[in-house]
Amino acid sequence: MKTIKVIKIGGNIIDNEEALAAFIKNFAAISDPKVLIHGGGKLATKLAEQMNIPVQMNEGRRITDADTLDIITMVYAGKINKNIVAQLQANNCNAIGFSGADGNTIISEKRPIKTIDYGFVGDVKKVNTDALEVLLNNNITPVFCAISHDENGQLLNTNADTIASELAIGLSTIFNTELYYCFEKNGVLKDVENEDSVIENIKTESYKILKENNIIFEGMLPKLDNCFHAINKNVKKVCIGKSDMLFNTNIKHTTITQ
Repeated sequence: MKTIKVIKIGGNIIDNEEALAAFIKNFAAISDPKVLIHGGGKLATKLAEQMNIPVQMNEGRRITDADTLDIITMVYAGKINKNIVAQLQANNCNAIGFSGADGNTIISEKRPIKTIDYGFVGDVKKVNTDALEVLLNNNITPVFCAISHDENGQLLNTNADTIASELAIGLSTIFNTELYYCFEKNGVLKDVENEDSVIENIKTESYKILKENNIIFEGMLPKLDNCFHAINKNVKKVCIGKSDMLFNTNIKHTTITQ
């Protein structure tokens, strides 16, 4: 069984042209089958402000009304996604851009209203890997934005970390799957002010203790929950850290295992 790398990048790379170009050059050189998932960076917020559309956030999550959905579809699935695909082609990596609607790959349902109405935000229910398997076996790299659909014609804004974990889980039936979350920190930190305080290995039991003792920074918990969800669903390895960890094994980062 081949190994596949499922790699998610965030705004720290997307918002910096030089960082994105350097990442894409290194990413293109990865010989294993690979899938790239990207978030939206700051561009959607900037465009919304220019169009006088209110940007509403709750605990770091974007509330997505109809106007906001139009903007993020243009930015995520259009500008950012196609720019990444074009740069991959320039680095001799054949790639195709995806939303969850393309190839019917990621099916979600609109998040139910509880205390907050998140609008057109989707929670992933199913991943179809048939189309992806054909592409990957023909050396074509899928590049996903953070948009899914509900099979009834409705696009849904969907958390990019969740899309990455669900794609990794879906692909784990046909590949040995490794999941990498690349962001601005060196890994999960004991002290958010100290970049050298990386927790290099976190297992299920130690995660419980870290949470009970309030050691892990609150904003990291949803990302770690996605990590353990993937590990518990047959993903072989999950890593968190700067993107350099993909290309240099000596770079300190966090590895999540059972």
